[in-house]
Amino acid sequence: MTTELPAPIQEFVDATNAADTDRFLAVFTDDAYLYDWGREFHGIEGVAEWNQTDNIGMESRFEVVSREDGQSADEHVVTLKVSGNRFNGTGPLKFHLRDGKVARVVIE
Repeated sequence: MTTELPAPIQEFVDATNAADTDRFLAVFTDDAYLYDWGREFHGIEGVAEWNQTDNIGMESRFEVVSREDGQSADEHVVTLKVSGNRFNGTGPLKFHLRDGKVARVVIE
């Protein structure tokens, strides 16, 4: 287990902590998929909606707790401590990367 993150995931964390929406959205593929406890968001528009209602729009801050490799070289499970005006707590996010960007995030 390590906390060194692949560049797109590190940018996901850094852009959130900087409250930089443009930078955050640039991390995702055009056809990105985000699943958050039963809610599904598709494409950049969907990620932008989630970002507004659950992430930067709620002043979220991330602290990396750990990272584990997934079943392939492009899959990573990152445990984050989250604080802000919505969710506060610690939990895993499953990332799938493609072409140097985040293609999929699963939060459950």
